[in-house]
Amino acid sequence: MPSLTKDHVRHIAKLARLKLSEEEVEKFTTELTSILRYVDMLQEVDTSSVPPTAHVTGLSTVLRDDTLTQSSVAPEDLLACSPLPVSERQIVTPSAHD
Repeated sequence: MPSLTKDHVRHIAKLARLKLSEEEVEKFTTELTSILRYVDMLQEVDTSSVPPTAHVTGLSTVLRDDTLTQSSVAPEDLLACSPLPVSERQIVTPSAHD
């Protein structure tokens, strides 16, 4: 059966940049050991007759074909509707870095 020591928990907390009190170290040592024992039990379950599953819904992505269509509106007319300034046939948006 897997078992964690307090030193293991302190090391994990350090890697996660967590500051744990001694009471929390004691608590998490017990809880994490219990979780690891449960995972160990799950490892013993025979799943050889269960097919691998990527997802359970059975749905697949349905895509449409891309088709080019000719617009009845001139690009200049569409750009004229923009509330933002237009420069060289492109809409000028505010910078995200200001």
